[in-house]
Amino acid sequence: MSGDGWQQTGEQFLQAVFYGVSFLADVLRLIKELRCAKCVISSRDLLFSVLAFPVSTFVSISFWILYTYNRELVYPRSLDGVIPSWLNHTMHTAVLPLAFLEILATPHRYPAKKKGLFLLGCASFLYVSWVLWIYFVTGEWVYPLFASFSPAGLGAFFVISLIIVVCFYNFGEFLNRMIW
Repeated sequence: MSGDGWQQTGEQFLQAVFYGVSFLADVLRLIKELRCAKCVISSRDLLFSVLAFPVSTFVSISFWILYTYNRELVYPRSLDGVIPSWLNHTMHTAVLPLAFLEILATPHRYPAKKKGLFLLGCASFLYVSWVLWIYFVTGEWVYPLFASFSPAGLGAFFVISLIIVVCFYNFGEFLNRMIW
C-alpha cells in the first residue's frame, strides 16, 4: 500500500470509529440502556471533540488549499486513475460539512481544556510517528509535499500544523458552546 493509501485508511478509520460510536450511543438510548449509553456518549464526545472535529476540519481545509495551490503536492494526477473522484471528495470534502452538521445536530461535552489539548497532542504525536514510520518502511511520503522539506522544515511544518489543529479544537469547542 502506498503512503497515501495508509493515510487515507487512517482517516477513514477515524471517521468510521466516531460514527460507529455515535450510532451505538443512539441505539443504547433507544433501548433504555442508560448506564451503558452514558459511557458510550462520553466516548463519542471525547472522540468528536479531540479528534473528529479538529482533524476533519484540518484535513479538509489544508488539503483543498494545497490542492488549489499545486495538486501534485498532496494528490498527484497519477492517483486519478486509482482513486475515483467521489472517493477523494468523501475523504477530503464531505468530512468538513459532516463535522459541522454534527455540531449543529448533537451537543458534545468537551473535556477539561488541559485534558483535551493533551489528548490532541498525543494523537498528533502518534500521527507524526505514523507518517515517519510509513516513510521509513516504504521510502514514500504520505504526501509528496513532505519530500520538499528539510528535516527542520518538516518539523516546523508539523509544529505549525499542530498549532492550527489546536485552533480548530478551540473553534469546535466555541461553536459547541455557542450553539448548545
